[in-house]
Amino acid sequence: MPEERKNTSKHTIPRKDAQKPVPAKSYTAKDIYVLEGLEPVRKRPGMYIGSTGVDGLHHLVWEVVDNSIDEAMAGYAKHIEIRLLKDAKRVRVIDDGRGIPVDVHPQTKKPALETVMTTLHAGGKFGGESYKVSGGLHGVGVSVVNALSVWMKAEVCREGLQYEQEYRRGKPLAQMKRVGKCGGSGTAVTFEPDAEIFKEIRYDWNRILRHLREQAYLTPNTEIQIIDEADDKSYAFYFEGGVAAFVRSLSGRKARRQKDIAVMQGERNGVSVEVALQYLDDTEPLELSFANNIVTPEGGTHLTGFRAALTRALNDYARKEKVLKEDEQNLTGDDVREGLATVISVKLREPQFEGQTKAKLGNPEVKPAVESVVAEGLLRFLEEHPSDARAIIEKCLLAAKARKAARAARETVLRKGAFEGLMLPGKLADCSSRNAEESELFIVEGPSAGGSAKGGRDRRFQAILPLRGKVLNVEKARLDKMLSNDEIRTLVIAMGTAIGEAFDLKKLRYHRVIIMTDADVDGAHIRTLLLTLFFRYFPQLIDAGYLYIAQPPLYRIQRGKEARYVYSDEEKERAIKEMTQGGKGEKKAGAGKKAGKEKAEEGAEAPTADTATQVISGVNIQRYKGLGEMNPAQLWETTMDPAKRIMKRVTIEDAKAADEIFDILMGGEVAPRKKFIQAHAKTVRNLDI
Repeated sequence: MPEERKNTSKHTIPRKDAQKPVPAKSYTAKDIYVLEGLEPVRKRPGMYIGSTGVDGLHHLVWEVVDNSIDEAMAGYAKHIEIRLLKDAKRVRVIDDGRGIPVDVHPQTKKPALETVMTTLHAGGKFGGESYKVSGGLHGVGVSVVNALSVWMKAEVCREGLQYEQEYRRGKPLAQMKRVGKCGGSGTAVTFEPDAEIFKEIRYDWNRILRHLREQAYLTPNTEIQIIDEADDKSYAFYFEGGVAAFVRSLSGRKARRQKDIAVMQGERNGVSVEVALQYLDDTEPLELSFANNIVTPEGGTHLTGFRAALTRALNDYARKEKVLKEDEQNLTGDDVREGLATVISVKLREPQFEGQTKAKLGNPEVKPAVESVVAEGLLRFLEEHPSDARAIIEKCLLAAKARKAARAARETVLRKGAFEGLMLPGKLADCSSRNAEESELFIVEGPSAGGSAKGGRDRRFQAILPLRGKVLNVEKARLDKMLSNDEIRTLVIAMGTAIGEAFDLKKLRYHRVIIMTDADVDGAHIRTLLLTLFFRYFPQLIDAGYLYIAQPPLYRIQRGKEARYVYSDEEKERAIKEMTQGGKGEKKAGAGKKAGKEKAEEGAEAPTADTATQVISGVNIQRYKGLGEMNPAQLWETTMDPAKRIMKRVTIEDAKAADEIFDILMGGEVAPRKKFIQAHAKTVRNLDI
């Protein structure tokens, strides 16, 4: 298990541990630009690291860490350290591997260290026996980091001597030099991302922890330590169990269907395969796939091979044991993957990814290799663990039964939607536009908020769907029960996408689906219920960036004729202060009793007849708890007008973390929810009591 500890060491490496036509212009050889060295990286950084935002910034860290992981996978490194230095912009990665070679390269006539750091597609991963497997297959990793760093320093210890070289934006500042003696061997790379490329340079501690935890599971018996010097905190990972331990951690608090984790290992045609799986009392699968320790969020041939082998092996076993009769249909891929937690890890000599960001594995030889290892290994596990086999097959049969019931319910919804045709749900106030790209659907709670929203909207492109009460908690319900709920069925028909197997994002009638609930406890609960629905059954909407949360104001602050809408307690205090500055003791001629009353109320909080309104220093403060408290004009001005409104786009940065939090907050187990509330009670915001 990972252990947390303060770091006190001060060591340097190594450590022993339709446009208008454009007028024709001349186009000759002089118009062809040749970018040399690392210039292409600086011109088009997104081609190499995906983006220049927070994802791209962390990708720099991953690229440098990958090189150290490669040394560990090759059996030469046992300790990897990542330091976030005190200046908060520089990162230092240290390993106790062999150290980058420093002798002169025969082609470039420069030290190998300089060649690796300053040349694209240069490294020890393009042949020979230096690396049988590696994550940095393109050989562009560390050189790309160099190109996008305002400063970088490489330090190498080999054969008792230490060398170093510094770079600026990919170019050496001086020749590589020998600086003294050292013990052991290793490499340290320190870099500072270029502020000209990255608008914000801020590292996410939790994000780095998640990535390093994955790497530690996939590189057993290697210590990986992260140290934040600015905040004086550190964390260390060391695992011996490999993918089985990884699956155990994925399972979390969920009840397990089988006693033992199934592990399948083997090598076919130079492809090393390691897979672990466990069935849980859950409806959603959780599949993580890796190629040479690089996570592949879009899957690839290894995931395709695994799914094919899983479906075939479980059907073969169920037929053999006569659990599935001859006249019964086979279990489908969805049936056998329901509630499955699995990690698929393959290692191969020359992986082919789609793009430098390595999101999907493309090697065709990997699919049959994974299929063979998983099919043989899983059948053997089922034979050797009959009680686990029975529990797994029962889980799959239950999923098949639920799938058939859900299909019937879904077809009912689809038939109703098709029958209604242009007659969409009666409670839907649709927009006149049929252009999905400009259309918006506001999901509001209750007739009161619905009335204000309908009165205030721009009916040309804004549709309103009021829901009655709280929608069903889909975390505790299967699809068939869910589709029997009137509110959810109405929402599915209104969006037009269908649901489940028939889901089609292209049929979405609105490219902005906006959850607009009251700013109170009930509103927050309804928002969470809707987010659970979208996360579980419409994740494609979230991935496409079509789901939003409206941000209605919390307060209306007014003094005299001046009125402001504010969205937080901090803004409220600031607005009151600005409105009252210079206003104390003011009296207008003829004001008489009114002025005297205002003075008496200074500094006091006096509730008016409306319990949601207070008066502080002559400033009226109205607390909006319901959207229905706003008249249509106010709701348009504050929450619905595209020119003025504030909205939050819903994204999923970490699917595993999101799955876990929804399970805690909305699942059937009370104890984890109670523990979560107790742990976060002191950090709660917008408490409504």
